[in-house]
Amino acid sequence: MLRLADSLDMISRVTATVIRWLALLMVLVQFGIVVGRYVFGYNIIAVQESVLYMHATLFMLGAAYTLLVDKHVRVDVFYAKAKPATRRGIDIFGHIFLLIPSMLVILYWSWPSVRNSWRILEGPISVGGIEAVFLLKTLIPAFCILLMIQSLSLLIRLLLPRNAAPEASA
Repeated sequence: MLRLADSLDMISRVTATVIRWLALLMVLVQFGIVVGRYVFGYNIIAVQESVLYMHATLFMLGAAYTLLVDKHVRVDVFYAKAKPATRRGIDIFGHIFLLIPSMLVILYWSWPSVRNSWRILEGPISVGGIEAVFLLKTLIPAFCILLMIQSLSLLIRLLLPRNAAPEASA
């Protein structure tokens, strides 16, 4: 089972390795937009929208990796002071009853919109923008699937006997 968890973790690691470069590219494109607009008085809507696309991709596809490395914000005030067994119980409960069901609901309710967007190859957000809103909407199910995969990996580790698995956070 630990091998399965490691394989599932690899999906998040590979995704993060690929999309992390979007952060740098996004900064460079935004810098180019600012220079183009304020120095040369030139602006291209599609280039501006590309920053939105990169930003959405970075955060939506990077969420699973953030879960893997345990860097999501915790609001539970009791968690920090809880014993390891209590934390483990909170994590198991959270994955089974909160994270996975919420991702399934989002996936279910967003799918018709994503499917329709692909069917008509939905065009730009703004006139002159990127003609690929269907790709932007596809990030929603990808986000859900990647988070569920990572949640399953963490659940496997949490449910293994304590001497069979290292700590859940990698």
